[in-house]
Amino acid sequence: MRLITLSRCQPGMKLGKSIYNEKGKVLLVQGTELSARLIKRLGKYHVSTIYIEDEISEGIEIIEAIPPELRFEAENTITEGFYQIAELASNKNLQTMMKSERAIRSFQKIFKDILHSLNGNHQALNLLATTKIHENYVYTHSLNVSIYACQLAIENGLPLKTIEDIGMGAMLHDLGTVFVPLEILNKPGKLTDEEYEQVQSHCELGFEMLRKIHEIPLPVAHCALQHHERMDGSGYPRGLKENEIHRYAKILSVADVFDAVTSPRAYRPSMLPHKGIELLYAGSGTLFDRKQVDLFKEGVAIYPQGLTVVLNDGRSGIVSKYNYHSVGRPVIRVIKDEGNQDVKPYEIDLSTKDYLTVEIVEADALL
Repeated sequence: MRLITLSRCQPGMKLGKSIYNEKGKVLLVQGTELSARLIKRLGKYHVSTIYIEDEISEGIEIIEAIPPELRFEAENTITEGFYQIAELASNKNLQTMMKSERAIRSFQKIFKDILHSLNGNHQALNLLATTKIHENYVYTHSLNVSIYACQLAIENGLPLKTIEDIGMGAMLHDLGTVFVPLEILNKPGKLTDEEYEQVQSHCELGFEMLRKIHEIPLPVAHCALQHHERMDGSGYPRGLKENEIHRYAKILSVADVFDAVTSPRAYRPSMLPHKGIELLYAGSGTLFDRKQVDLFKEGVAIYPQGLTVVLNDGRSGIVSKYNYHSVGRPVIRVIKDEGNQDVKPYEIDLSTKDYLTVEIVEADALL
């Protein structure tokens, strides 16, 4: 199985991973032979990369970060919970309070299930593995950020209660977006000053909602308030700097930006993971906490299985296995030689002493 861009997908190719909608319903099942009509339909849903099965990638396994059924349960919990909690802003009667409290308990349960799944997963995170079509990016993003933030909290060696708080804060960090019109959140062009102010307002709106719920610790509410703050004071809404920013928010901002740039949007294609990591490193120490960027790199599949790469000796191949102990040096299935000629596929492990001088110099989702 290998990853390719939709623009390079040709009729007759076989789908390697099922594609789901936001309710967990399979839209295209694994093994489907793609037609021109189906490829065009995926493009309308802003799907930018897909997994395909073919002979040269046979046997390459793509591992899910969390089970698909848990992912869809979590997204439904987030979708329903956001609006139940948001009711507090306009209606503070007892029934509304009870609904909001039930929503928080649902968030707590689903996050514990996610944490359990991550603790049992000894692979680096690869959230490209499940291709989803969602009408509202916010819910998928909230779940992904929660998964990434949880993994980063684990990499920090934090105690369980702190990990749970960070995960909850990540899951609820974009709660305030329920008051921002969807046409603004998904606008293809440049936002006006007024629209940008509306988008920025989601931080304080989310914070104000969360701090009214007594089951929510104040640091969790601050995740909603501070996740767009930056170390040099260039962030919003308060322009906080360095130690003024809560440590939860320092973790969350790294996870938030990484998922934002590696997720497809209506107005731009997604970045591949190694490009997302490069963007974080470009802001390391100025925009983002340097320690958190370094730790994040260790827990995320920079070069996920199925990705096409070019080596410094001119050969190219497909990432077949991820080396958790050496994140930038996976196992490569070589498919082209130094002269770009097809060869009988064979594998090399870049983490072993025999290949210490061989490095990945280019990566893409196409061959």
